[in-house]
Amino acid sequence: MNTIWFPDLAAATGPKYQTLTDAIRNAVLKGDLRKGEKLPPVREVAYQLSVTPGTVARAYSLLVDAGTLEAVVGRGTFVADGSADSQDAPLTGNAIEVDVIPHNSDSNSYAVNMLSPHLPSRGQSRLIRSLFAEIAQDPPSGMMHYPSRAGSLPAREAAATWLSQAPIGPVSAQDVVLANGGQNAILLVFQALLRGRKPTILVEELAYPGFRRAAELLRADIVPIKMDEDGLIPEALETAARNHGAQILCTSPEVHNPTCAFTPEERRDQIVRVCRKLDIEILEDDCYRMSAAQSPSYRMLAPERTWFVSSISKTLTPALRLGFVATPPDKASYLRRAAEHSFFGVATPLTDLCAKLLVHPHLPAITDKVRETTNAYVQAAVNILGGYDLKWRHDVLFMWLTLPEGWRASAFCQAAEAKEVQIRSAEDYQARSAPACHAVRFAVNAGVSLESYENAIARLRDLLDNPPEQIGV
Repeated sequence: MNTIWFPDLAAATGPKYQTLTDAIRNAVLKGDLRKGEKLPPVREVAYQLSVTPGTVARAYSLLVDAGTLEAVVGRGTFVADGSADSQDAPLTGNAIEVDVIPHNSDSNSYAVNMLSPHLPSRGQSRLIRSLFAEIAQDPPSGMMHYPSRAGSLPAREAAATWLSQAPIGPVSAQDVVLANGGQNAILLVFQALLRGRKPTILVEELAYPGFRRAAELLRADIVPIKMDEDGLIPEALETAARNHGAQILCTSPEVHNPTCAFTPEERRDQIVRVCRKLDIEILEDDCYRMSAAQSPSYRMLAPERTWFVSSISKTLTPALRLGFVATPPDKASYLRRAAEHSFFGVATPLTDLCAKLLVHPHLPAITDKVRETTNAYVQAAVNILGGYDLKWRHDVLFMWLTLPEGWRASAFCQAAEAKEVQIRSAEDYQARSAPACHAVRFAVNAGVSLESYENAIARLRDLLDNPPEQIGV
């Protein structure tokens, strides 16, 4: 690879890894780097550019995740086929689209993808197929009509019943707006509420990347807020909100993604006082909760300003793309308008299914079995990684591992991938300008056998037990 086109990283105004990432991507797009061409090893590029190997490794990792480059175990890093003319690769960061295991794959697998959760099948697939068969025989909404508010009423009634299991206060079908999954629900809330030429959204300093992706689509600024073990720090929230004129706070108080943290009620009350004082709307992301909530939701504590987002992706299946928003009272019209102007409404076969599925008498037993299996995978990981700084909770589909001294997150992810275990670096959940956080998130993949999952966790344990011995001179 010719390095003439490389930028002067010493003069970079932003993070050096991002400048290098952009330079390699641009070289691929312009054809300076051709499909299939091998890139130099990380240490060689680091030497030529007078940067640390970690900077180069981070750039390579981002571009591999984006599909621009391809890392081949034992051979090196190459320009991926089709990446130069692909219009689907994201401009920055990691892709959200992750299929952790192909359909009908063998459950016994050496390679294990832990980027995103894969739910166990404990009867939900069979139930959904049977309900689809019923709908196909006599679709309640027909098969020749656009979605409509009247047609979606049974689905919204079923969703309201399903949502009422959480402590979110009174909720009726009139308060529920259907979306194409939780991510679409977040985007709809942003579309409905943001105003002005450059609005600002507040997020936790470690936060679900989908918040940033949705904000980028709407050209909104994202401002991260400091956290402690109880979640958002109220004083930091107030300072940032005043300095930036923020309009929406995005938070996951019940199951924080990625750290598994929980925000107690006293802290939630403090955050509500700040939001009321500064007139900030609250988007409460509850998509990862599988069992009973531990505290009242923000929608119960501040019903006039909380938009409660949930979906069936982490309890039943992500395949159907069914998401829900419980809006503040008398504000559903704002969100319905955004949905109707964007896509008219969720497809009628899905709303017909939703109306039957969410109130089906077999559903509670199925979700109990899903939780039991999830707990078995979580417990297996905890047993193997005992002694390390691991954050986990029963009924939560991921774990958060703070790395021991000697490991950086990007290097650990690359080493894990070399052992055919894919996990997420902390940087995926941070603002681009944030200082490095040496931690990783890995998810439950119940699409592979428990034995395969345990073997993959054991390979991570082996890496943790044997950090690289490196010294700079």
